[in-house]
Amino acid sequence: MFTGLIEEVGAVTRRSGADLAILAKTVLSDLKIGDSIAVDGVCLTVSALHGDTFVAQVSPESRARTTLGRLKPGDAVNLERPMQAGGRFGGHFVLGHVDGVGRVASIKDQGEFSLWRFQAPDEVARYLAPKGSIAIDGISLTIVEPSADTFGVAVIPTTLKKTTLGSKRPGDWVNLEADVIGKLVYQYVRNMSGGRGISMDFLSNHGFV
Repeated sequence: MFTGLIEEVGAVTRRSGADLAILAKTVLSDLKIGDSIAVDGVCLTVSALHGDTFVAQVSPESRARTTLGRLKPGDAVNLERPMQAGGRFGGHFVLGHVDGVGRVASIKDQGEFSLWRFQAPDEVARYLAPKGSIAIDGISLTIVEPSADTFGVAVIPTTLKKTTLGSKRPGDWVNLEADVIGKLVYQYVRNMSGGRGISMDFLSNHGFV
């Protein structure tokens, strides 16, 4: 499990079949073969270590359902090791299981902050709630003004500097993982409604709002 707090930005050095080699520094301090690591929000398993790089294998499913299939040598990627038991917990619960791929819709400066809007596929948009959490390329962010197929996030300068988000532009693809707690609540309520969908009347009648 991850937190969505990016530890460093690495760089892809090589792609060969399923192998993805990434240049890194901070995450290598205690990384071992077999460990999990989040690469742009996708949970991968370390298969080899070579000096200042590690290798992870990307399955056909991950290539098809995430942005990892688009990576090429020289591309920057967000890296995070799993949360350690007993460590401080920031961000939110991030599993590294991407729900869908979205796109940057717009970027609007608001003083020191910037408001970003993203297009989200239905498999992500259904779980979005105001002030809820979402992982974008593995970055834990807070949702504002969700709509049927878009949502916004307010981004601080530090996030732009310390992650790959600062290099994104409208139209760029990103990995999206909805908050697992939100997904579980959604499924629970959907099951209670007999799979007929979730209306505001249903939520009100059952004490959810």
